[in-house]
Amino acid sequence: MRRIELRTRGPVNSRFSGEYQSVFKGQGLEFVEVREYLPGDDVRTIDWNVSARTGVPHVKRYIEERELTVLLLVDLSGSQRFGTRVRFKSELVAEVAAVLAMSASRNNDRVGLLIFTDRIELFVPPGKGRRHVLRMIRELLGFRPEGRGTGIAPALEYAARALRARSILFLFSDFQAGEGWPGFERALGTASQRHDVVAVRLTDPREEELPDAGLVRLEDPESGERVVLDLGRPAVREGYLKLVREDRERLRRLLRRLGVDEIELRTDVPYTTALLGFFRKRETRLRR
Repeated sequence: MRRIELRTRGPVNSRFSGEYQSVFKGQGLEFVEVREYLPGDDVRTIDWNVSARTGVPHVKRYIEERELTVLLLVDLSGSQRFGTRVRFKSELVAEVAAVLAMSASRNNDRVGLLIFTDRIELFVPPGKGRRHVLRMIRELLGFRPEGRGTGIAPALEYAARALRARSILFLFSDFQAGEGWPGFERALGTASQRHDVVAVRLTDPREEELPDAGLVRLEDPESGERVVLDLGRPAVREGYLKLVREDRERLRRLLRRLGVDEIELRTDVPYTTALLGFFRKRETRLRR
């Protein structure tokens, strides 16, 4: 936990905090003061009562209410405990979640954590402060889930019940929903109507391309099912690659249709590039 805090403190202080603040805005305005009118002020902000009483034009000044609620929904199903380059997907999640949580905390936002598999494993209600963020990092690093499957829909439904106000939801998963896809699609549609949802997709190179390795015994980390495949056959490898591409395109079509942003994180590539790319792309879109 200390290593992650030290490793992420620099990027948060120098880069991510400002990027985060530029794309996640407050939900309203807070009154600050009444002052004399200055050339260039918006006439719509004139306080007519004070102006009439003093005989001098005055305007009301507001600042944006910055406080937001951020919830990190983290999939710790069996497929997350996998990685062939640099780190496991679950380890990548812990570090990126720490960056986002500390960025939110530096901006005085409330941040919470929901860990799920095929069930709700842990919920840390949104809170503030460094100690709160460190608690969430500790849970991500040391938590041992009971379930092995993936239940994204129940996690989104739980978040909808737990969060009353509009919030930012970072959904970390490899989105291997399998038979649960219809429920996931409905739940994501409902969540995206009320909240600002960002899908963070986690991948490993070996999941996208199988090696030419002859006969190989494989085990599904979620169901425990075992199969033997002849990876020496090009047709087997090409068929697998086709399925992977179809699943990826299916997810991207859904996210585009619902207006949900996507961040793709790979275990073999520094996450800083993907995160900064996401922030800048979103900022450009918001300026239009």
